[in-house]
Amino acid sequence: MYLTSETKKEIFAKHGKSDVDTGSAEGQIALFSYRIAHLTEHLKKNRKDYSTQRALIKLVGKRRSLLDYLKRKDINRYRAIVKELGLRR
Repeated sequence: MYLTSETKKEIFAKHGKSDVDTGSAEGQIALFSYRIAHLTEHLKKNRKDYSTQRALIKLVGKRRSLLDYLKRKDINRYRAIVKELGLRR
């Protein structure tokens, strides 16, 4: 599988407060970004995989809602995670 527990721990350690803090908005946004990148590469090879396309759209929506939440609650944390992950509106 492409997303092992070690990979998740690395993502949460880098972007969250610690490697076991899976609930922080930054950690979840980083995990969603990793999954979105993986699904995007998959869809470039398999254009007619509509179930994966739907999952990708749902993930983008989840990440967007988390980013909106973070923007409302703490604009500095929002700007930091957007800059770190290289996201754009």
